[in-house]
Amino acid sequence: MNSFNNLFGDTPQLRVFDFLIENHFFDFPRAEIARGANVSYNSLKMFFPKLVETEILVKTRRVGKSDYFKFNMENTFVQNLIKMDWMLVKKDLFKENSLISMKG
Repeated sequence: MNSFNNLFGDTPQLRVFDFLIENHFFDFPRAEIARGANVSYNSLKMFFPKLVETEILVKTRRVGKSDYFKFNMENTFVQNLIKMDWMLVKKDLFKENSLISMKG
């Protein structure tokens, strides 16, 4: 679990955000988002429409019967979410480096 989930808790929505942050260059069908985020498909179906409605996620294409989605990188919330995740990662790395240098 990364620092993002450690700070805000382990919920299906945050697992999805974490998965999409780590893979924000790619688009995925809903089933793959659920699998990658380790969330049940039924849980994802409960909040997925709201993510699309608020334009946090955007539909990128359709392959066969599957719609593909990705983070909307033009959305201010998404941009700030990614920045916050990077800030938390940097903070954790700084802590680890400080502990290593103190031991050495």
